[in-house]
Amino acid sequence: MKNLISVISIASLLMLSLTANAQEVESDKPMAETDFQYRKVENRAFKDGEFLKYKLAYGFMNAGEATLEVKKVKRKIQGREILHIVGRGYSISAFDWFFKVRDKYETYLDEEGIFPWLFVRRIEEGGYKKEQDYKFYQNQERVEHVQKELEYEVPHGVQDMISSFYYARTIDFTDAKKNQVYQFDSFVDGEVYPIKIKYVGTKNIRVNAGKFECMVFHPVVQEGRIFKKDDDVTVYITNDENKIPVLARAKILVGSVRMELIDYKNLANPIAKR
Repeated sequence: MKNLISVISIASLLMLSLTANAQEVESDKPMAETDFQYRKVENRAFKDGEFLKYKLAYGFMNAGEATLEVKKVKRKIQGREILHIVGRGYSISAFDWFFKVRDKYETYLDEEGIFPWLFVRRIEEGGYKKEQDYKFYQNQERVEHVQKELEYEVPHGVQDMISSFYYARTIDFTDAKKNQVYQFDSFVDGEVYPIKIKYVGTKNIRVNAGKFECMVFHPVVQEGRIFKKDDDVTVYITNDENKIPVLARAKILVGSVRMELIDYKNLANPIAKR
């Protein structure tokens, strides 16, 4: 099950109560450099209220579920409009005896630039617990790790584990060519990590939520640690302006995992359902 959660995190496909430190970031007080020119991204893929739910399977076993939800935040950061995105992953009760998972990820996303200002991670996996808060100072190109009191230099517009998924959905794939690779940077566990996704074509896919026309991608992942080959993860994304993942399959060193869409609400656009 730990490998299952790792797949979700690495692929960034997809895919806490606020601490006092988090609340400090959520304010109208400028951080400095208020004339900084922020990146602008055209987003027609998602909006306030979007909800996605997935079933997670490990081999032939139903192992858990994951949800992603977008909410509008009333208060601003650096005077800018913010979307609050919450991702949850949890093992089902029948699987808890083997490996109990209760994970929660949050990102506070700049609505215009589609980059994070705050990332909050609370995970509990088989008795292992971790708390991780990152404050992103996008106008100063740095990130602060709250718990460790460390700072890192990052490029403007760098993503986190959850915001990466939403930024990828804003990419225009209209003229994508087979084997074309798209790349952007994400900050994960103290490092700037290049996320690469390779377009491989289109295919109609049937899942519990229905039959969909999809674009097919291989997130280019690191070989040897979890995956045998760098194309062992395949993601099927609706071939429309929503670009939501319908199905993700991964071959790992100790089996296979599957993530399948089972419910969706409040999409920004009509969905490419067959």
